[in-house]
Amino acid sequence: MATRRTTWLALTSGIALLATAGCSSSFGGDGETEQKTGGKQELTVLIGTSGDAETAAVKAAATAYEAASGNTVDVQVAQDLNQQLGQAFAGNNPPDVFYVETHQFANYASGGSLYAYGDRISDVEDFSASLRQSFTYEDQLVCVPKDTSSLGLIVNDDLWAAAGLTEDDYPRDWEDLERVAGELTTGSVTGLVTSNEYQRLGAFMKQAGGWITDPAQGEMTADSPENLQALTFVQDMLKDGTWKFHQDVDAGWAGEAFGKGDAAMTIEGSWLAGAMENDFPDIEYTVLPLPEGPAGAGTLAFTNCWGVAEKSAHRDAAVELVEFLTQPEQQIAMGDAFGAVPSRESAAADYLDAHPGIDAWGATGDHVQGPVTVGGFDRVLSQFNTDLESLRTADPAKILADLQSYGEAALGAGN
Repeated sequence: MATRRTTWLALTSGIALLATAGCSSSFGGDGETEQKTGGKQELTVLIGTSGDAETAAVKAAATAYEAASGNTVDVQVAQDLNQQLGQAFAGNNPPDVFYVETHQFANYASGGSLYAYGDRISDVEDFSASLRQSFTYEDQLVCVPKDTSSLGLIVNDDLWAAAGLTEDDYPRDWEDLERVAGELTTGSVTGLVTSNEYQRLGAFMKQAGGWITDPAQGEMTADSPENLQALTFVQDMLKDGTWKFHQDVDAGWAGEAFGKGDAAMTIEGSWLAGAMENDFPDIEYTVLPLPEGPAGAGTLAFTNCWGVAEKSAHRDAAVELVEFLTQPEQQIAMGDAFGAVPSRESAAADYLDAHPGIDAWGATGDHVQGPVTVGGFDRVLSQFNTDLESLRTADPAKILADLQSYGEAALGAGN
């Protein structure tokens, strides 16, 4: 049974300063780019942020690194991370360190844009095996994950109580979810509001026993009875009006709809915590595991990695910075600031112990599905998300057949 959320520690509680973290570097650099070693170095970091809390946390951590190392760090917030990185790579002027999203990782790795530094990070096995696999290319751990989060079902406590529901009504399966969403839908309030992306709806595919690809076989598995069952279930709730997409309730994202009280429930990861603390601090909510489907439990896990540019002139210092940012104390401080669950297993355990009631966001195990990380697949997934936007009135079977076809073409092109 979940508990009510705890109050998140304010950013002003401090980002832990690791004065002993990598103040000198023994990492060697090679390649065409002339490497700068010794003396004060100026690093550029490009991030795509979930909001002001994350931006402030990264900048505070960078300031701590500056004090410990003597180097300087310029943290820049991207308006469009992938577009700006693409332009920087093409112009041979990339940032030294940057966020790498999972759906772009294989593209950057295969294109030679990333410096593989995974074997240079201390205690690298402390990062979970599944997360390390997400950022492994040609048997090399290219970059390490900065944090992680699984999806949870988030319930507005006041709206839940107003509907006459109790903890005994927390949904344990699809039938329960359908029932409580109906009871919560009234007036301007919709029972469940999410994004239309596969990054949310895909959890129901996992719960039905399906998924988009079979990584072990390197083949598409999108057009399956299990996935059809999942999308049909979502469609039925969309038709009933008890589930809506965020754009249908005039919200920029599902977290905004939830914070404004237009949604009694949503499905999001731990990044919601920072947004709620900053934008909707008076909303009390509970974080629950996603309901089980016909095949049992299923959720999706998300992460980015800290990329280091192959053509950076500061690779040694850049790896040193990543080492600093991914130490347990720093990861826990980041989590306290904006809700990110540490990607180091030791830090995650301590963090979850300190924040009871959010275990769903730190879920691990076989029921946790990682993202699709296939080179050239980002366009396939983008089209899938576009198709899902019209799921309420579209043919789910055709959506899946198209995904299968587009995916097979992308996989074939990559061979």
